[in-house]
Amino acid sequence: MVGEGGEKVKKSKWGKWTKALVAIFGSLAALLLVALLFVNMYIGKSKPVIEGEMAAEMLDADVTVVRDEAGVPHIKAKSDADLYRAQGFVQAQDRLFQMDLSRRQASGRLAEVVGAAAIDTDKLFRTFSLRNAAEASYDGYGEDAKQVLEWYAEGVNAFMEQAKADGKLPYEFKLLGYEPEPWTSIDSLTIGKYMAYDLGGNWDSLAVRHWALNNLTEDQAKELFITYPENAPSIIAANIENPVEVVGKFDPNMVPPEFNGSNNWVVSGEKTKSGKPLLADDPHLGLNTPSIWYQMHLESPEQNVSGVIFAGIPGIILGHNENIAWGVTNVGPDVQDLYIEIPNADDPYQFKYDGKWEQAEVRDETIKVKGEEDVPFEVVVTRHGPIISEILYKTEDPGAQFAMQWTALEPTKELEAIMKMNKASDWDTFEKALEDFHAPAQNFVFAAQDGTITYKANGRIPLRKQGEGQLPVPGDSSEYGWIGYVPYDELPTLVNPEEGFIATANNEVIDDSYPYHITKLWAQPYRYIRIAEVLSEGDQFTVDDMMALQMDQKNVYAKEFLPALLTSIEAEDKDGKYAELIQILKDWDQFDGADQNAPLLFHKLMKQLPITMFSDAMPEDVYKLMPGKGQITDQLLRASYEGQPGSWVSEYGGVDKWVYDSFAEAVQSIKEDFGDNPKKWKWGDFHQLSFPHPLASASPIFEYFLNPKKQPIGGSNITVQAAAFKEDGTVNHGASWRFVADLSDLSRTYHVVGPGQSGHIKSEWFHDQADDWAKGDFHETVLGGEIENGSTLILKAKKDE
Repeated sequence: MVGEGGEKVKKSKWGKWTKALVAIFGSLAALLLVALLFVNMYIGKSKPVIEGEMAAEMLDADVTVVRDEAGVPHIKAKSDADLYRAQGFVQAQDRLFQMDLSRRQASGRLAEVVGAAAIDTDKLFRTFSLRNAAEASYDGYGEDAKQVLEWYAEGVNAFMEQAKADGKLPYEFKLLGYEPEPWTSIDSLTIGKYMAYDLGGNWDSLAVRHWALNNLTEDQAKELFITYPENAPSIIAANIENPVEVVGKFDPNMVPPEFNGSNNWVVSGEKTKSGKPLLADDPHLGLNTPSIWYQMHLESPEQNVSGVIFAGIPGIILGHNENIAWGVTNVGPDVQDLYIEIPNADDPYQFKYDGKWEQAEVRDETIKVKGEEDVPFEVVVTRHGPIISEILYKTEDPGAQFAMQWTALEPTKELEAIMKMNKASDWDTFEKALEDFHAPAQNFVFAAQDGTITYKANGRIPLRKQGEGQLPVPGDSSEYGWIGYVPYDELPTLVNPEEGFIATANNEVIDDSYPYHITKLWAQPYRYIRIAEVLSEGDQFTVDDMMALQMDQKNVYAKEFLPALLTSIEAEDKDGKYAELIQILKDWDQFDGADQNAPLLFHKLMKQLPITMFSDAMPEDVYKLMPGKGQITDQLLRASYEGQPGSWVSEYGGVDKWVYDSFAEAVQSIKEDFGDNPKKWKWGDFHQLSFPHPLASASPIFEYFLNPKKQPIGGSNITVQAAAFKEDGTVNHGASWRFVADLSDLSRTYHVVGPGQSGHIKSEWFHDQADDWAKGDFHETVLGGEIENGSTLILKAKKDE
């Protein structure tokens, strides 16, 4: 190459390197494309077959499975045997990996497939003994229920065997490098026990109160109780005399979300346009991919039922049949008691009881860990239940320990209840079915085509020799313990009330006249107040009205507290620093809309108040473990504004200072995230909907493909449109299923199952309801008749030779 004047010009080194890099990246891109095509083809290979025919040799006769436009399978069989077999087969098609993880988590066997990161989780669930409780429960089931479990397992295993033989197991198994084991009846019952764990816990409140009695002043400790047990001096003394180490012994991140709850209500035909009852239900649980619920329609000559079930369990737990509909919320009773056990210094497996040493049961629970050595682990079980606080076996003088008694660790028969519920035709037969539903305790609302509407707080609620389950009790004396349960006929029940509706939202469901203890720590009442307000003021209600109420964003919490809070802020804001923000809150319509700025200010303030008051006074893990922060904060605020500030508020410097300091912290946090201009702040920029997949945290690539895109969402933890959120604003808890039924026409009902029906990334039903969940768009599900635009799969029985 020759330049001006004839001199030679050297070629740029960068030109050569650029060409080389282009060639390298071109090759890498080609390889990446080939890899992506291979991965796409491999993943696609395991996509469920939804049309045509499939061999299903476990069947006695062919079964028809029609998936509707929302991916809901409608299974029609000629017998209950084939119905439950097909249910297991179809659930496994869409949710096998979820089912396998669920049984492994509840059984304490995750580390076998995911490695050392799951060891602590496995220890927790082995200690909580869910699988042991499932095994004990199985022995108490009748032959009919055992047969249903066996039929269901046959269906799951038939699909697994085919998938293994054809190399079509869900891709997640290949990623983790293992194959699922055969399904068993105990697996299904263990998943059921996990739901009792997720919905029925109060041990953490007992542990925190125990810590408070031993580490705070008496007045401070009292104020952490909703109602202090003044009439239990011996129990209080035992907690002080025998302190159990709490700090560093419990991982608060493993405790289920506080107030896993729900909304439900039922409206009499006297207040509806159709003249028949309306029923609505939306259980509030973790929001994940795939959903915790799987929606199905099951039909045989013996039953015709539709609704949702946990993947891994037969039947329909919530929904309707041709005559009735039902839904639940969590009662939240005190069903877990902690006992202060005194170990023998010479033998830590012996514990004192009535002056003698009793030998505990010791279970070898060695944990297998993928790629590593097994981890030795033991579970020690006293007469009261498993020791849940760490036993330092090698110490010469082990201290007092907590053992846990829990209704769900006893043999229970929820599956028998579900089977009878599915075939019930009226309140009498439905209530009879509920006699077998023991754990978790649930608020059932019910409606029948004959016009009946009812409510029952159902489940085992302990009766105690002493105390009300607010504190750990001495484990070394027969003077403490359970003497039975609230009699079934005396559980809170309501039939056809004059008000024309019944509603629950984890609120207090009894008054002072009720003779039995249920709990002192109810959910904040604001969702219930709003539901009752709407239902009491209206009539001529329709399905659309019920859907709209499930999406209601009215903030009744702000209605109670905001005026007083603003008075405190103004009193301390001497230089008018927050005048603009105060005005924003004064002008707010008190709806938690995604596009508004006031909800961001309000909720940040309410979340900051307990942090400001308590976090420096407690170890971090104890603060995180402490349940009822909202209720305790509310109680302190009410007392302060009534002129009776307690120890915490007085020592802080008064309610005005507490509120102002919290507001300042909240505002600073908002500014750090969203800038200094309040006009640009939006609740939805912070409060964002997410349905995380269990594998998404392993890689940003997995997160991109497995999680739906985050989107701004209205509502909050205290609105009827439940959307609870983490510290970073991620909405991870809310209406896991929305359901509305008009009893005038049970041939069609209305549902949302976020984020979708399928657990397979290539399915059109993987995330198709994520937007529906955010917008409140329901899909219609039919109970009979032709399914438009359905995909039909025939499961072919083995032909006789």
